[in-house]
Amino acid sequence: MATAERAFWTARYPKGVPATVEATVNQYRSTLDVFEETVGRFPTKPAFTCMDRTLTFSELNRKAESFAAFLQGELKMKKGDRIALQMPNILQYPVALFGAIKAGLVIVNTNPLYTDREMKHQFNDAGCTAIVILANFAHNLGKILHETKIQHVIVTELGDLLGFPKSLVVNAVVKHVKKMVPEYSLPDAIPFTHALERGARLTCTRVPMDLDEVAFLQYTGGTTGVAKGAMLTHRNVVSNMEQIRCWMLPLLKEGEEIVICALPLYHIFAFTVNALAIAKYGGHNILIPNPRDIPAFVKDVKKHKVTVFTGVNTLYNALMNNADFQKLDFSNLKLAVAGAMALQKSVAARWKEMTGSPIVEGYGLTETSPVACCNPIDGTDRTGTIGLPVPSTLIKMIDDDGKEVALGESGEICIKGPQVMKGYWQRADETANVMTSDGWFKSGDIGFMDTDGFTKIVDRKKDMILVSGFNVYPNEVEDVMASHPGVLEVAAVGIKDEKSGEVVKIFVVKKDPNVTADQLIAHAKEGLAGYKVPKAVEFRNELPKTNVGKILRRALRE
Repeated sequence: MATAERAFWTARYPKGVPATVEATVNQYRSTLDVFEETVGRFPTKPAFTCMDRTLTFSELNRKAESFAAFLQGELKMKKGDRIALQMPNILQYPVALFGAIKAGLVIVNTNPLYTDREMKHQFNDAGCTAIVILANFAHNLGKILHETKIQHVIVTELGDLLGFPKSLVVNAVVKHVKKMVPEYSLPDAIPFTHALERGARLTCTRVPMDLDEVAFLQYTGGTTGVAKGAMLTHRNVVSNMEQIRCWMLPLLKEGEEIVICALPLYHIFAFTVNALAIAKYGGHNILIPNPRDIPAFVKDVKKHKVTVFTGVNTLYNALMNNADFQKLDFSNLKLAVAGAMALQKSVAARWKEMTGSPIVEGYGLTETSPVACCNPIDGTDRTGTIGLPVPSTLIKMIDDDGKEVALGESGEICIKGPQVMKGYWQRADETANVMTSDGWFKSGDIGFMDTDGFTKIVDRKKDMILVSGFNVYPNEVEDVMASHPGVLEVAAVGIKDEKSGEVVKIFVVKKDPNVTADQLIAHAKEGLAGYKVPKAVEFRNELPKTNVGKILRRALRE
């Protein structure tokens, strides 16, 4: 443990630096134990709010209990069966999530934006036998249902849990006015509201669980781009919840925090941090169903005395460019947390200036449940790094031969800790590619650690650009270009070149319509070595992004 890292922990735990989180984690048998403990501690506290409808922890628990009883009693689902959840951030998600956990099922989170081909692959790979899906996306399921093992389809509509008469109004507007629900044919589908009504008349049977059993199959492209399910056990996720709790202890107060949840709950970042860890804190999650609708998003933020934001670089950037967001009262805001992609220094600086609170960058992957590192939340400014390892976590860098590199040298980041996945579902070969025999996970990210123990991500191994034998990392180029006042968004990729093998090309969305390619290249020359300076500039109206907001460099290269 580096000097700064030990000092960091000693300041928070004067009676001793916590070497592990196992003692706390071993008090539980499952993720469900943690949730039910929270319900017992904060029964009347608000748990989740969406579209002005709030569920307290006790209300959430009752609905989850009803859903679990329905899964067990009517659908006859057994422990270990896989159930897909395919919804945006709506109240039905936490109800279905905790209900399925109560029933002993394995959760398979599914992106609602998946095509029918992607859905078919995931459902068959996971062996899903049931699904809860928003009606807006049910038409794709109808196309491939007969090619899967899914026996039970539960369909929910956007307004189902908003209460009468709002639920009827919202569902009617979404379906008939906004035409957001394409026609679909699922004749045996069960309405979500009916499932809750039927389950309320049944009894949920307690299912014995063990910390080392698989609780979630979280699909990811991982380090190879092939979609596969990371097997996350109850121990993995409960450990990460406890690691997050330890990290936030100096600043956040249990039962008092109001957290904006704009990232999708089916993504590992919001899933663990918001749906589980913040909930364990007795925190109040404000669910944003469509974060791309910035004006509606800002209106939701205005209604609450928000203390915490969770998001990604592109989301923070988009919010700050909204005039109404700039007028909000940020006096209650304690911090914002960024992950899933690199946080640009210009975005972090502007956010601090606008809101008065910092953006704290963390780092992790689906395979690490996800949090592996995080920056201090005590005001220590190490912008540009991903911080220190969270408790019980080890970080090292290795070269192409698997040997650990010296401190300060770049290498592939490897992670070891209780939050590291069990392996990839039914993919022993893929597991062997990323997991060492002694428990280290090879991330596919390139980085280095300084003498204080802080790690800096250089870039993804596969995104590195090789210019005349020199490594160029897109993150560095993007960070410099994003500091130009005329740039709203930017992405850097490598393109083939006869002389140097590759050169840097940038794709830019303008903030200033008058900015030119020559001006941007001149700006690059002030902050980058010659071989890193972009040789080509292409302006776009928008950049391709994932559902979380990561810019898709692969799509730009193609």
